[in-house]
Amino acid sequence: MEALPAFILAGLALAGSPGPANLSLAAAGAAFGARRCLGYLAGLTFGMIGVMAVTASGLVGLLLALPGVTPVVTVASGLYFAYLAWRIATAPPLAADAGARREPSFAAGLLLSLVNPKGYAAMAALFSGFVLVRGALALDAAMKIAVLFVVIIAVEFVWLLGGAALTRFFREPRANRRINLGFAALLVASVAAALWA
Repeated sequence: MEALPAFILAGLALAGSPGPANLSLAAAGAAFGARRCLGYLAGLTFGMIGVMAVTASGLVGLLLALPGVTPVVTVASGLYFAYLAWRIATAPPLAADAGARREPSFAAGLLLSLVNPKGYAAMAALFSGFVLVRGALALDAAMKIAVLFVVIIAVEFVWLLGGAALTRFFREPRANRRINLGFAALLVASVAAALWA
């Protein structure tokens, strides 16, 4: 357990850095407000639990070792993120639809986490780079998942509330367009960085 403080700091750095999940959460918070995006936040969180479980089990390494799988996964996740960026970039101002737009769902958050290349890379680094419980692989993995669950929820709330602080700007059409385009561009850039890192 002597590695726990360093593990938490690394988890905060990796989970808290701008990436597809965090940027989409901030954009959703800005567009819909924090309360309407709690389901989306829950989907992102539970999706990351799945990513952690798959990473800890070694299944990701096995899948990506199969010939031809990596390019297919890369293209599929890239297309999904391009779709998300387009949805963010083309979202109308809040006043234009008076709240009729539907906020992102639990399922959308879950799917985003499961196809997020940054999530897998971060979890692989955390799970392979630290040992919290020596001599007990299952307990070590469970401890890492529990600690990262708390870290991820805290980080996601910060991103959501940060985005929600921008909600008032989403009511003015020009400011809304600039913010939407900015979030969409950041989302595309973060995916590109994760895919080609």
